[in-house]
Amino acid sequence: MSQPVRILLALIAGLAVGILLSRVGPSAAQTGILVAQPIGTAWLNALQMTVIPLVVSLLITGIASTTEAANAGRLAGRTIGYALIMLAVNATISAMLTPLILNTVPIPGAAAQALRAALAGVPPVATPPSPGEIFAAIVPSNAFAAAAGGALLSLIVFTLVFAFALTRIDGEGRTLLVRMFAAIRDTMLVVVGWVLWLAPLGVFALAYLVGARAGSAAFGALVHYLAVISTIGIVVTLTAYLFAAIGSRVGTGRFTRASLPAQAFAVSTQSSLATLPTMLKAAGEMGIPSAASGVTLPLGVAMVRMTQPAMNVAIALYIGRWFGVEVPVAAVALGVLTGVVTSLGSISLPSQLTFFASVAPISSAMGTPLAPLGLLIAVETIPDIFRTLGNVTSNLALTAVATRDQTVPEARAG
Repeated sequence: MSQPVRILLALIAGLAVGILLSRVGPSAAQTGILVAQPIGTAWLNALQMTVIPLVVSLLITGIASTTEAANAGRLAGRTIGYALIMLAVNATISAMLTPLILNTVPIPGAAAQALRAALAGVPPVATPPSPGEIFAAIVPSNAFAAAAGGALLSLIVFTLVFAFALTRIDGEGRTLLVRMFAAIRDTMLVVVGWVLWLAPLGVFALAYLVGARAGSAAFGALVHYLAVISTIGIVVTLTAYLFAAIGSRVGTGRFTRASLPAQAFAVSTQSSLATLPTMLKAAGEMGIPSAASGVTLPLGVAMVRMTQPAMNVAIALYIGRWFGVEVPVAAVALGVLTGVVTSLGSISLPSQLTFFASVAPISSAMGTPLAPLGLLIAVETIPDIFRTLGNVTSNLALTAVATRDQTVPEARAG
C-alpha cells in the first residue's frame, strides 16, 4: 500500500473513530482528545520545522539551475520565459476564480464553524495589514530574525537576492555554495520523508480531533475543499489548450489528439517525470522536432510545476475563507507572486513531499493560518491527479509555444 493511500485511510479512520466516540461515549471521546492533541501538534510542528530550510535551499538551487539553463541557449531561455508567463497567468486566474467559486458554492457554514473549533491551536485572526504595511514588511531588516520569526515572505525576498547574487560570483565559489544548498535540500527531503512516514499517526490524531469536535460535518467540508481545488486544476488544464491555440502552430484538434495518451498516463501514474517519454512522443506527433522537445520538455518537468502556483493560491484563499480571514488585494497579489517565485524551486517529487513547503509561503504572504495544512495533506492524493494532468498538458503547450518556429505544419508532418 502506497504512503498516500495510508495517509488517506488514516484520515478516514480518525474521522470515523472521533465521530463514533463523540456519539456513543462523550467521556471517552474527551479522554481521546487529551491524547490526540499533543500527538497531532507534535507532528504539525515536525512538518513546520522543515519549511524554512527546505524553501531556502529549493529556491537557491532552483534559481541557480534556471539561470544556467537560460544561459545554455536561446530555446532554453525562451522556454523559461514562456513558463513564467504561463505560471503568472494561471495563478492570477486562480486568485480571481477561487473567490467567485466560493461565493457561488460557499463552504457549508456549520461545517466551517465546526472545523474552526476543531483545529485547536490556530491563532485568532488578526486585523489585515494595510497595503503600505505589507509592502514595508517585504524587505527584512534582519534575515535571521525573519527566519526565526517565521516571516516567510521576507525570508523569500532575501533568499532571492542571495540566489541571484550567487549567480554573479566566480565559478568555483558559486559551485561550492550551490552544492552545499543542494546537500541541504536533499537532507531536508530525507527529513520530510521521515515526517511523512509518521503521517498516518499524525493525521489520525488530527482527524480524530476534528471528528470528535466537528462530527460528520467534517466529511462534507473536505469534499467541498476537494471539489474547489480540483476545479482549479481542471481550469489550468483548459488554459493550456488556450495557450497552445494562441501561441503555437499546432492546431487545437492536433494538440488534443496528440496529448490524450500522455494525459491518460499522467492520471494513472500521478508523475510528470514518468510521463516524460509519452510526452516526447506526443510532441513528435504535433510536428515538433525531437531535438527541440528534448530540450523544452525535460526543462519544464525538472524546473517548474505549472499547476503549483494556481492550486496553492486557491488552497490559501480557501483556508482564508474557511477561517474568516479577509485577504486584502495587495496580499493576494503577493501570494500570486510568491507562488510563481517558489515554483522555480519545485522538483519532480510526489506533491505530499513538498505540499507544506510550497503552500506555507503563499499562506504566510496572504496571512492565512498554516495549521489546516496538516489535515489537508491527507487528501492531497485526489488533487494530485489534477495537478499532474495540468502539469503534463501545460508542459506540452509550453513546448508547442516555445518551438513555434520549428513546428512542422500538419499537412507536412509525417
